[in-house]
Amino acid sequence: MNNIITDIKALQEETILNLKSSKSDNTIRAYKSDFNDFGLFCAQNGFKSLPTEPKIVSIYLTHLSTKDNKMSTLKRRLVSIGLIHKLKGHYLDTKHPSIIENIMGIKRRKGSAQNGKKPLLISNLKKIINVIDECKKDEIKKLRDRSIILIGFSGGFRRNELVSLNFDDLEFVSEGLKIILRKSKTDQYGEGSLKGLPYFDNSNYCPVISLQKWLNISKIKSGPVFRRFIKGSKLSEKRLTDQTVALLIKQYLELAGINSRNFSGHSLRSGFATSAAESGAEERTIMAMTGHKSAEMVRRYIKEANLFKNNALNKIKI
Repeated sequence: MNNIITDIKALQEETILNLKSSKSDNTIRAYKSDFNDFGLFCAQNGFKSLPTEPKIVSIYLTHLSTKDNKMSTLKRRLVSIGLIHKLKGHYLDTKHPSIIENIMGIKRRKGSAQNGKKPLLISNLKKIINVIDECKKDEIKKLRDRSIILIGFSGGFRRNELVSLNFDDLEFVSEGLKIILRKSKTDQYGEGSLKGLPYFDNSNYCPVISLQKWLNISKIKSGPVFRRFIKGSKLSEKRLTDQTVALLIKQYLELAGINSRNFSGHSLRSGFATSAAESGAEERTIMAMTGHKSAEMVRRYIKEANLFKNNALNKIKI
């Protein structure tokens, strides 16, 4: 009997680990942050947050809409509130008419167009790299920063994918660089994927050459590829955070005289997709690099890239 009890306890512990591993750390943090905001709203207005009622959630969504939050934010908050209820053993009907009809009404009144962050296009990418090369920093820092930006752009990486790269994920070949992506947002089960980055004709903006120089000067032979500095230019063993990627982009944009307000870490990924579309790359080849599972977002990049190229006004002679 004692053996059975011990086995059950071990299975319970293993089950808890499985539940925790079903979502990425970033996703779990986002859910908690969203629910904390809902909890604060409820506390301020005398409502119960857990368990709650559809009408309370509906009022909360209206509250968010009056604060100029995007529709995507409202939908994400709704998912988070519903998930936390499930995890805590409570039922919440997130498809209740009082919620769904309210969301539809908010859409009709305010619109649901997404104002995404700006893509980092080739012209601004070159300006950033030039600024890095010209700035008064130690060479090791400059090589790290330019490699992050060039690899992030050329591989169409999400920022968390970029900072998750390890030395063992890289293979330099005669054609360029092979990168194994162990896990991504659309590959939560770690099946992995392979990206290929060829050498560029212009060596100054070549991600492969830049990364080779970074690895040589940093003497990294294992562990994280992109790391933090401590005490000036001393390299640590600690991996960079994904927030650092966004901060670096904004920092160098400002140094290049470009307003960084509407740029983010995602600008590298969207910049690659938009630039590739502008150059005539096919939808499937863009998706093969970025890892998009749905063509919907890639088609948005292609549509933006062709906004002036395939414009009907080009046929009108005035």
